[in-house]
Amino acid sequence: MGSTSKSKSPAAAETMEILMEISQLLNTGLDEETMALCLRLCENGVNPQALAQVIRELRRESADIRAESSGGGDGLSAREA
Repeated sequence: MGSTSKSKSPAAAETMEILMEISQLLNTGLDEETMALCLRLCENGVNPQALAQVIRELRRESADIRAESSGGGDGLSAREA
């Protein structure tokens, strides 16, 4: 799978570069690999808004888990409190 990123056409590479710049301007926190995966999912018919919601939810859950494991939580997630 890693070889596909090295064999991109110049147009595809430029598109990805522009998307990464937009991503950084919007402070999405997505790295290039994650952005490429999201792009491929959208190209294959995944609803971009639904994908964004899933990413937000995964980040929220990850933050909850980190808070609980660091002893900073009281066992309740932010939604349960």
